[in-house]
Formats: sequence, structure tokens, C-alpha cells
Amino acid sequence: MTRTKAQVSSKAQGSVAFPAKVPKAGEGKRGEAGHLSYLLRQAAGAVRLRLERNLASLGVTPPQFLVLTMLDSYPGASGADVARIALLTPQTVHGIIGNLERAGLIARSAHPVHGRVQVITLTKTGRALLWRCKERAAKADAEVRSGISPDEEALIRRWLVGLARRDD
Repeated sequence: MTRTKAQVSSKAQGSVAFPAKVPKAGEGKRGEAGHLSYLLRQAAGAVRLRLERNLASLGVTPPQFLVLTMLDSYPGASGADVARIALLTPQTVHGIIGNLERAGLIARSAHPVHGRVQVITLTKTGRALLWRCKERAAKADAEVRSGISPDEEALIRRWLVGLARRDD
């Protein structure tokens, strides 16, 4: 007896119906029964998407916002330093810094003592854009915090920082 490709495939798959029903966030393994590390990644993706949407009308991506924030928060930080604290690759940060400089949002100058080191600072335009981005990020943070108490937020913050410190 000769079987068609579809029959063989169907037999090999057992009784699984196709297309498979993929659960929505909060259902099945994407819900409370899921692996914690997956749930953290799923939540991080949802938060990133929310931030991305809030920044889109400003023409800024979350990685660009991170780089602007780190340059503003840690004056004198090198591109490698920014990459480490923003959790981006040095190559990505290098590209972002080049784009931000071409857009007039940052300026590079020689370090007063170390000739090969460049000091990267935000321009007036860059600071104004960062301020607007921070307003949008604050909105995204408020959405993330909705439905939890200040005590729950403090507990979550301590737990997340503790997780990050384990790998430092």
C-alpha cells in the first residue's frame, strides 16, 4: 500500500491537530505554570514593546533611549562602559553613538588628559529629547506598576536586583 506524504506526516505526528493552538500570554506554559525564566523573558518583551510604542513618535528606539540615559547618568563613561550597563554589545553601542552624533544629539571631544579617550556628552537637543523620552518611559513604568502596591513593587525590585547581582 502506498501512502501519500500527507498521510505519512499525519501518522508521524500522532493525533496532534494542525495548526496547533498556541496559548496566549497567561495561558498554559505562558502562564503561572510556565518556567520562571521564560516568564521573565515574556514580561521583559511585553515591557520593551510598551516602551517601544511610547517612544516611537519621538523617533527613538529603546536601545537609543538607554544609551542617552546612560551617557547622561554617568558622565565620562566610555562606549564600552555604556554597553555593559545598558546590556548591549559594544558594536551596537558604537553604531548607536554614531547615529546619535549624526543626529546632533551627542558630541564627542578628546579627554583632557587621556588623548585616545573620547568624552561623549549630550547636546542641548539631546538633553531635550531625553527629557521627552523620560516622560514616555515614566508612562510605561506606571503601566507596569498598575495593580501592585508600593510594598509589592519594593519586593519585586529587591528580587530583580538580587537576580542581577548573582551574575555580577
